[in-house]
Amino acid sequence: MISMIKGQVMHLAAPVAAIMTVSGVGYEIELPLPAFCQLQMGATVSIWTHLHVREDAQLLYGFIDISERDVFRRLVKINGVGAKMALAMLSSMSASELKMHVANEDDAALTRIPGIGKKTAQRLLIELKDKLNDIETGDLPLSLNIDTSAGPSEGSIIAEVESALIGLGYRDKEAQQAIKAARSSSEDGFKDTQGLLKATLKQLSNF
Repeated sequence: MISMIKGQVMHLAAPVAAIMTVSGVGYEIELPLPAFCQLQMGATVSIWTHLHVREDAQLLYGFIDISERDVFRRLVKINGVGAKMALAMLSSMSASELKMHVANEDDAALTRIPGIGKKTAQRLLIELKDKLNDIETGDLPLSLNIDTSAGPSEGSIIAEVESALIGLGYRDKEAQQAIKAARSSSEDGFKDTQGLLKATLKQLSNF
């Protein structure tokens, strides 16, 4: 089992990062969107990982905070919750927020996650009851240190953010509206995917 990877961020394409270790091995890792937003090209990072083995692929999921990985592992053990839904859940809310909503039996909060309706949310509350209590959670830091020099074009940034959101289950129109709202909220625009993605996730939380 691959538990952690430390290396240099060589490529970012939301929500996937390519990390090169000092031994010269590169790993492709998919992360929840808030965690992806913390990464910076060229930076050395340590990422907690979970190896998900399927018949047709071996997929590596990454988390900056070990508590996020622990919650992810609890989620994928629930019947009907695959890695994609678990990733969507941790892209829509932090591990601590999920714990709070489960403790408060707030099914309405869970229905804001793409792909989760009221019945599924109610079932998840039952399945997760008391299963997250032993995990010490902490929110990811809000400050970002991202190099915005010589970045990609605005069109490619928008396309990448929209693709990442749709891949997690958001509807085309919903993703486009959130991106539009995020762009209108910024006077200077966005020079990188992480900046627009972070602002768009904030808009989605308000929908």
